[in-house]
Amino acid sequence: MTDPVLSIDELNAFLLREFPQVAPDVRIEALEPMTASMRLYRHEKHLRPGGTISGPSMALLADVTAYVALLGMIGEKALAVTTNLSLNFMRKPADADLLCDGRLLKLGKRLAVGDAVMYSEGGSPAEPVAHASFTYALP
Repeated sequence: MTDPVLSIDELNAFLLREFPQVAPDVRIEALEPMTASMRLYRHEKHLRPGGTISGPSMALLADVTAYVALLGMIGEKALAVTTNLSLNFMRKPADADLLCDGRLLKLGKRLAVGDAVMYSEGGSPAEPVAHASFTYALP
């Protein structure tokens, strides 16, 4: 398996340049071949009634984690696009940042398929708050 072609710093700069509306809300925690781990900062704008992180914010985290894992492997291809994102909500998130571990299961010439597990900071991937599966179309 090949190493990522972009570094965390390069990916952060790419996100800031291409997605300035999202970049301040997330941080890349780790990048390895075919995987990425990210953090969504707990902020009032990401909360639903009841004070927990909302479903749309969880979808954002799953999607950007998948995107980072993918771009880490293929380089700055801004036009790689999500063609499917399925999200299963499993338990209420804690009052904390949300962490996401994403992995590419298949990286082909036209499509990439993977999944992601989200859990609250201080929690464990073994007790996820949500699970996502995704497909990306490659330019």
